[in-house]
Amino acid sequence: MTKKLYRSMEDRMLCGVCGGIAEYLNVDSTVIRLVWTLFSVFTAIFGGIIAYIIACIIIPERL
Repeated sequence: MTKKLYRSMEDRMLCGVCGGIAEYLNVDSTVIRLVWTLFSVFTAIFGGIIAYIIACIIIPERL
Protein backbone atom coordinates (compact mmCIF):
# COMPACT_ATOMS: atom_id res chain seq x y z
CA MET A 1 0.00 0.00 0.00
CA THR A 2 1.44 3.37 -0.99
CA LYS A 3 1.06 6.51 1.07
CA LYS A 4 -0.02 9.72 -0.60
CA LEU A 5 0.55 13.26 0.55
CA TYR A 6 -2.58 15.36 0.95
CA ARG A 7 -3.35 18.66 2.65
CA SER A 8 -5.10 18.01 5.94
CA MET A 9 -8.78 18.84 6.37
CA GLU A 10 -8.81 18.45 10.17
CA ASP A 11 -5.40 19.74 11.26
CA ARG A 12 -5.08 23.06 9.45
CA MET A 13 -4.10 26.59 10.32
CA LEU A 14 -4.04 28.11 6.83
CA CYS A 15 -4.20 25.61 3.97
CA GLY A 16 -3.42 22.36 5.80
CA VAL A 17 0.05 21.88 4.30
CA CYS A 18 1.89 21.33 7.59
CA GLY A 19 -0.92 19.13 8.93
CA GLY A 20 -0.81 17.02 5.78
CA ILE A 21 2.96 16.63 5.93
CA ALA A 22 2.67 15.65 9.60
CA GLU A 23 0.02 13.02 8.80
CA TYR A 24 2.20 11.67 5.99
CA LEU A 25 5.30 11.45 8.20
CA ASN A 26 3.26 10.29 11.22
CA VAL A 27 4.59 13.04 13.51
CA ASP A 28 2.96 15.84 15.48
CA SER A 29 1.97 18.80 13.32
CA THR A 30 3.50 21.20 15.85
CA VAL A 31 6.94 19.80 15.03
CA ILE A 32 6.39 20.38 11.31
CA ARG A 33 5.15 23.91 11.96
CA LEU A 34 8.22 24.69 14.10
CA VAL A 35 10.57 23.33 11.43
CA TRP A 36 8.73 25.33 8.76
CA THR A 37 8.98 28.47 10.89
CA LEU A 38 12.70 27.97 11.41
CA PHE A 39 13.13 27.42 7.67
CA SER A 40 11.25 30.63 7.03
CA VAL A 41 13.32 32.63 9.50
CA PHE A 42 16.64 31.33 8.14
CA THR A 43 15.62 32.08 4.55
CA ALA A 44 14.66 35.65 5.45
CA ILE A 45 10.92 34.79 5.58
CA PHE A 46 10.55 35.03 1.80
CA GLY A 47 11.70 31.44 1.05
CA GLY A 48 9.35 29.87 3.57
CA ILE A 49 6.34 31.83 2.36
CA ILE A 50 7.02 31.02 -1.29
CA ALA A 51 7.56 27.33 -0.43
CA TYR A 52 4.26 27.27 1.50
CA ILE A 53 2.34 28.85 -1.37
CA ILE A 54 3.85 26.41 -3.87
CA ALA A 55 3.06 23.47 -1.56
CA CYS A 56 -0.50 24.73 -1.15
CA ILE A 57 -0.92 24.76 -4.92
CA ILE A 58 0.85 21.45 -5.63
CA ILE A 59 -0.39 19.23 -2.78
CA PRO A 60 -3.97 18.11 -3.40
CA GLU A 61 -6.65 18.39 -0.75
CA ARG A 62 -8.04 15.15 0.66
CA LEU A 63 -11.60 14.72 -0.56
